[in-house]
Amino acid sequence: MTDHDDLNNLPQATAIQKKRMRFSVVWIIPAVAAVVALVIAIQRILSEGPTITIVFKKAEGIEAEKTFVKYKDVNIGMVTKVELSENFSKVVLTAKIDKSAAGLIVEDAKFWIEQPRVTLSGISGIGTLMSGNYIGLEAGKSKKIQHNFVGLEVPSVVTGDQPGRQFILNADTLGSVGIGSPLYYRKLNVGQVIAYDLAQDGKSVTIKIFVNAPYDNCVTVNTRFWEASGIDVSLGANGVSVQTQSVMSLLIGGIAFETPQWAETDSKPAAADSAFTLYNDRAAAMAKRETISADYVMYFTESMRGLSVGAPVTFLGLPVGEVTEVGLECNSASENLLPRVDITLYPTRFLAHIKKSSAAEEKAQSQKERQTMIQRMVDRGLRAQLRSGNIVTGQLYVALDIFPNAPKAKIDWTKSPIELPVMPGALQDLEMKINSILAKIERMPLDAIGENIKKLLLTLDGLAKHADTETLPEVKATLESLKRLLENADTNLVGNNAPVKQDLRDSLQEITKAAQAISELLDYLERNPEALIQGKQED
Repeated sequence: MTDHDDLNNLPQATAIQKKRMRFSVVWIIPAVAAVVALVIAIQRILSEGPTITIVFKKAEGIEAEKTFVKYKDVNIGMVTKVELSENFSKVVLTAKIDKSAAGLIVEDAKFWIEQPRVTLSGISGIGTLMSGNYIGLEAGKSKKIQHNFVGLEVPSVVTGDQPGRQFILNADTLGSVGIGSPLYYRKLNVGQVIAYDLAQDGKSVTIKIFVNAPYDNCVTVNTRFWEASGIDVSLGANGVSVQTQSVMSLLIGGIAFETPQWAETDSKPAAADSAFTLYNDRAAAMAKRETISADYVMYFTESMRGLSVGAPVTFLGLPVGEVTEVGLECNSASENLLPRVDITLYPTRFLAHIKKSSAAEEKAQSQKERQTMIQRMVDRGLRAQLRSGNIVTGQLYVALDIFPNAPKAKIDWTKSPIELPVMPGALQDLEMKINSILAKIERMPLDAIGENIKKLLLTLDGLAKHADTETLPEVKATLESLKRLLENADTNLVGNNAPVKQDLRDSLQEITKAAQAISELLDYLERNPEALIQGKQED
């Protein structure tokens, strides 16, 4: 037997498959715990609301895990982190919002830090003095979800759910109007100013206002707005009139609006965000816009001090136009500078002072008829004159009046604008008369008159001396004779022992006795009437 055979006869190992170990009950508990933990994690994730970031310039009174996010005074979230931005210029707040309020976190939502504030519209945020500052939220109307926001430095004056509409006002300057300034309609507070900003061109100011419902329906396409922050004082025939919207408007400013009566018939409600012009006062706002106008020019020879653009032009005292320009013009013929005044007349204002007539309206519409009428009035003495409208301020206005004795004038209708003839003003006329009187006084021979008066005084002095030496003694003797006559009259006529006075006294005594006897006779006859026939009977 060889060695190879021995190797083949060796026993062979057989691989036996290992039996699987059965699942042990011990592993059930960890498995269940893992499943529960997973479910809890999923449920927590699903139950949590969104996490948002809000950027502010500063975060006064805000603390992580202490400051709430509130909507309508209800806690809807918590600030979880407060940190600086990358460039350290701003503050970034991270807040966790409840699942129930996730629908409020949309693109146009607004956030701000609620704290005590004193504004023109009042005092807000008083409650934060006790509870601390919090993040306020104003819900938006968008459906788009957003998680990053830039907070407002000042909260919105008007919330999004407040009924009413916004409008835009354009003004040259902001004046005394500010955020929170009241808005008045017929002296009722119906809204407020919510924002303002400089226009893009930098030449005007844009003011946003909010009109509460239902007063927003009173804003029509023809509504006029004006500043109501001052006192309107006017002096008329009935005395001094002072008008203002309210005491509050004097302190914080205000805006008033109204629709003119002449525009109410064809007015319709204005759409939201419509733009209007903000006027300086009610008179300018309510003035009717003229559709027909005519421009004229006048050249005066007197000072224009006190005459300004916008000054009224009157006809027989009634307003019919306004001054549009005041300046100088060089006369090419004489090379003199003449004061030039441009005015605009409104034919419809003439008609407003005349009883309604279809013929008058046709003449106002026709340029040819207007020219004929004006030329006829100029032929009768129509002239323009500068007059004082206010003695205190020295303001002037242009008066069109009839001067029957005015020199003849002819209007050149080929010029543009048309030149109207003028008359010197009352002050200039008075100045001319005073200068004429002074010129006459200067021509008088005052030195000769003075010499003649001196000679006359010397003559009178001589006459006085002559009267003192010759005439006065005779006058003295006459006065002494008159004195003696009066003394005699006093002795003979009115003295106590004067004969005339004694005779008069005796006569009066006799008359008294006679009157007494007649009285006794009449008494006796009244008692004994038969005495007239039978005579007096003896007792």
